[in-house]
Amino acid sequence: MSRFENPIFCALDTTDLERAAALAHDLRGAIGGIKIGMELFHTHGADGYRRIAQSGLPVFLDLKLHDIPNTVAAAIRAVLPLRPAIIDLHATGGPAMMRAARTAADEAGKDAPRVVAVTVLTSLEELDLEAIGFHMGGGRTASDLALRLAALAAEAGLDGAVCATGDTAAIRQRLGTDFLTVVPGIRPASAAAGDQKRIADPRSAIDSGADILVVGRPITAAADPVAAANAILAECRAAERMRVNEEP
Repeated sequence: MSRFENPIFCALDTTDLERAAALAHDLRGAIGGIKIGMELFHTHGADGYRRIAQSGLPVFLDLKLHDIPNTVAAAIRAVLPLRPAIIDLHATGGPAMMRAARTAADEAGKDAPRVVAVTVLTSLEELDLEAIGFHMGGGRTASDLALRLAALAAEAGLDGAVCATGDTAAIRQRLGTDFLTVVPGIRPASAAAGDQKRIADPRSAIDSGADILVVGRPITAAADPVAAANAILAECRAAERMRVNEEP
């Protein structure tokens, strides 16, 4: 499978701290980690984070930092006492911002979080990127932009990138297997896309080389979240077995 024994990080995107804490506790044996995003963190702050972290699961603190270098570095220093396993920022903040983030994170020494760069959000397609101001002519795709941003992140010393499944194989080929790939927008075949546009099923994500699969509503909105997580994990492991069997 990925370098993680269980690659599933469950996104606890809610303001309901009691619900989030209960899910984190119940899912401990079915997932590899949890994602705490802006919705939960901005509502409950560090105390809410600590409540969730009592589950003992690694935490991906998904704040998508994007500001001038000094501000982003200060923001990372502010959350280092929480000891997140992963923290992210937008690659479009530029190389100087990413280098400042790396330097700040490294101040935690052996407890330094992995810092990953968000490339192109899975809610965006080429037309959206054109509207923002990216030139997507000449056959350029969202995946081309994601690869460029991931390469900038690697040059800045970051540990990996947040990218869509369709972007992962090219990033793997260009930047190697040590570069972490975090893939949101994961939807089992039976799940609705919601507000995501560039989505994929767990099997496709594993086949593309994803290290971490961020899964939210297909688990948290399920009648039985633990069963849903176990089903997704089974799909991931089946994909890995098939990949191994097909290797020469």
